[in-house]
Amino acid sequence: MRRGVSLIALVVVLAGCGGSQQAAPPTTTTTTHTHPAGHHKACLASITELVVTVLDGDLRTRVPHALVRILAKHKRTDRHGQVAIKGPRKRLEVAVSAHGYTAVRIPVNFQRRRQTIRIYQPRLQWPIYGATPARTQAQTQIKLHPPFRLVWSKSMGGLIEFPAVVWDGWAYVGTQFGTIRALDIRSGAVAWSHETPGGPRMASSPAVWGNEIVYHTMAGWVYVLNRTNGKLLWSWDAGSAIEPSPIVVHGIDYFGTAGGTVDALDLRARKLRWSHSLGSKITSSASIAGGRLFIGDYAGRLWALSPRSGATLWTGQVNGKIYGTPAVSDGRVFVPSSDGDSLTAFSTSGRYLWQVTTGNYVYSSPAVWHGRVFFGSYNGDFYAVAAATGAILWRIYTGGAISGAAVVVDGIAYAGTLAHRIVGVNVRTGREVMVFPHGDFVPISGNGMRLLFNGFDRLYALEPGHKLPHHSHHARKHPKHKPKRRPSC
Repeated sequence: MRRGVSLIALVVVLAGCGGSQQAAPPTTTTTTHTHPAGHHKACLASITELVVTVLDGDLRTRVPHALVRILAKHKRTDRHGQVAIKGPRKRLEVAVSAHGYTAVRIPVNFQRRRQTIRIYQPRLQWPIYGATPARTQAQTQIKLHPPFRLVWSKSMGGLIEFPAVVWDGWAYVGTQFGTIRALDIRSGAVAWSHETPGGPRMASSPAVWGNEIVYHTMAGWVYVLNRTNGKLLWSWDAGSAIEPSPIVVHGIDYFGTAGGTVDALDLRARKLRWSHSLGSKITSSASIAGGRLFIGDYAGRLWALSPRSGATLWTGQVNGKIYGTPAVSDGRVFVPSSDGDSLTAFSTSGRYLWQVTTGNYVYSSPAVWHGRVFFGSYNGDFYAVAAATGAILWRIYTGGAISGAAVVVDGIAYAGTLAHRIVGVNVRTGREVMVFPHGDFVPISGNGMRLLFNGFDRLYALEPGHKLPHHSHHARKHPKHKPKRRPSC
């Protein structure tokens, strides 16, 4: 009887021994695979202490007190971010969780008994265009400040009008003709590339939703991809061009169309929740804050809708088309008008507050940070105004028309110019602190490790380090010649 029990135990230990190469996709869910038994003596000898080091993937620091689970065993990492758990030296599923971090469950190949697992803080990510559902264009948790050094750059093979979104160490970026790529933000390596059927135009950022990527095209389709491998999961036809970037809240993707409707697409049920016709073309992305959805249209109206039902809560009027995206902060909504040459502020309850005019197109979506609003104009000027009054705090000429959104990170306001450069300006003083010699539209995104600067068709990863060349001669307070107005689009 004792010999029989020993044989059964031996079979249990031997089952599944062997190894396989570890994949490293950007995923938080995996399937555990089993392998045939073999090499009995080697397998028995492989039971040993498996050492796991848990790192903050952005800050590159070890994470103490993280809970690590392997097989049926679990332990917390010590103050050095390490834990040792006995187990077989083979491919195993490892689960890691820690306060303030996204939990992960990944396969790890323990043929080498010491392994490192990276986990990420949601607060240091950039999952949608505008950084937050309020589209403030300000990532207040990232602490990355110039001077910068270039870590890597990668050609995207086509125009990048809107920035990459970033989640858990991976950047997802779309190009003008509907190619979506996933890049490792540490190395710039491309994990996968997805070509949209027919190569339709795309003028928006994708969005991260769990283990899925959501994006829109100007052919009028919503596409949902597997974030791990880029495979198409499903798609939905809106019937009209979609220029706005997705905003996904509680599993609902909210967007406007060229046909003038605002649609709420339930991504779980894969069907339309509601649709509200505004009666005029929409290119503005939606913002959501305080239980209200804000969006503009080509009739110059700012709409406040109920995200639950699509019902109109109020409308406000500006002096021209609303092309860009409203930003919401501290009970105020800031909305740009392209041919109105203006930025207008309302209270979130619908009261008109103030308006700043520039004398040229304002396609630039505003950024809001600590009571200041930043935006650019086709006159080439980059503005900071007081959120409460609209008073101009500073104004700097950038050397070229500004079409893309302003973005704020760590006390620096960034703007891309059609003179093919990105400028960085101290938010308080208006002093130019850097010029990056590549860029056209929305300037940057990133995560807690690196900022991604968007060139015309190339992505650049920068981190604090040696100073980049500073082209100070491009910056002056007032231009000799203002750029000509662009025809209405």
